[in-house]
Parts: sequence; C-alpha cells; structure tokens
Amino acid sequence: MKLIMLGSGTSTGVPRIGGPDGRGDWGECDPAEPRNRRSRVSIVVESAAGSRLLVDTTPDLRSQLLANGIYQVDAVFWTHDHADHTHGIDDLRPMRYGRGGPLPGYGHEETVRRLRNRFGYVFAGQHGYSTICSIEPLDRLRMCAGFGVAWCQMEHGPAQSTAYRFEADGKSIGYATDFSAINRDMVDLFSGADILVIDCLKREPHPTHAHLAMALELAEASRASLAVLTHMDRSMDYATVSGEIPGHVLVGYDGLVLEA
Repeated sequence: MKLIMLGSGTSTGVPRIGGPDGRGDWGECDPAEPRNRRSRVSIVVESAAGSRLLVDTTPDLRSQLLANGIYQVDAVFWTHDHADHTHGIDDLRPMRYGRGGPLPGYGHEETVRRLRNRFGYVFAGQHGYSTICSIEPLDRLRMCAGFGVAWCQMEHGPAQSTAYRFEADGKSIGYATDFSAINRDMVDLFSGADILVIDCLKREPHPTHAHLAMALELAEASRASLAVLTHMDRSMDYATVSGEIPGHVLVGYDGLVLEA
C-alpha cells in the first residue's frame, strides 16, 4: 500500500504571497530547500492492484496530479468543506472522461450537504455537461475500490473535520488533517496504523489546528509505526523541524511517496 503526499502546506501555502520582493514570504523556511515549497494539503492512497483514492480537492490539484503522474483515481473523499480542501474540484473533470458514470465521492453528512450546495453543477451536471462526481454520506460505506474505509469526526476549532483510515493488502494508512483536539475515537481509529499523516500547523498552540506537541501526542497515543507531519506553515522549516522530532516521525513534503 502506498501513500502519495500531493500537498503538505497550510491554506496559504509556502511561500505565502508577498515578501519583500513580492516573490513569496518564506517566513522561517529556507527557500533553497525544495521540501519547504508546500502546496495545499492532500493525499492519494494506492493499493498493490493500482486502485487509488484521493483525499480532498485542493486549489492546487491540477499541478499536484501532473507533478505526480496521476491521471485517474477510483474515488474522492473529503475531510471538510473549507476552501483549501475543496476549491480545486473542477480539476476532477478530466477524470470523468471515458468513465461510464460520475466519479464516486464521499464525505460526512454535513460536508456532503455543503458541497452539494456550493458545487451543484459538479454533482448534478449543467447546460449539457455530464455530472463530474457523485457524492454520498459515509454512513454505510465500509469498502471502496478494494480498500477498507473507516472514519471518525474531529474538532477543527468551531467546525469539524473527518479523519480516515484506509486498509488494503494487510496494511493501513491514517489521515488526520485540520484538527484542534485529540479524542478517543481518533486514537482508536488510528491504533497500530502503519502510516499516520498528522496535522501540524506550527510549534505554538493554535485554536483550529494541531501544533507540534499535539501531533506527536497523537502519534504516540495511536502507536502508529510511522507518523508524517502535514499542513505546515512558513514557520516550520524542513531541516529544523526534522532535527526536533523522533525517528519514527517524518516532516512531510510535496511529492513524498511512502510504502506501508
């Protein structure tokens, strides 16, 4: 089972628009380190049979898919409806070509409701264009394209985000982005995961995201074999943070590929 990290950055990416010369605000990140260049956060999981699931449709989705040579996925899962996780949804359209029906999509009930309202043309077609993607609640979903699928809800400040665990080929990959507190359901969901991708915005506590100490706490509580940090802002320099974390934790980066 394979993890492909499409994006590893916060909602504004790294570098952030601006900077003294207008070419980007890198904050504490070294611009000479390619792994500090972060697009908005998303992953693909892939089975040995070649089936792929995409989690979230970021505004950078087109460039992410091209950079990783991914031209088709078997289904899409959304963590929540925030713009940095959904507003690249139109880039799913080429994946509809040649399919007998829309690309299957899934999310928590509230996420489904919000996305249907915002992107009705994607899920119902419009002006002669085919439906790009379907979207259904997760309630009854247990298997998808050969993957076992489990999930739970996480606090994301005043909102919520969905955590996922995908299993195939006797391996498991967990995904926990955009959370601000650890609950028992999360620990149980990720227990013994081979790879666990964890939200880690910055070192200091934040009202809507996990910080470094919280990310490490979840990695320890879940006993994941390998934890990978994601959703990092411009304060989280790759080399610096890599020197501050245990050996079973990695600083994620765009284009990282890991096999469970």
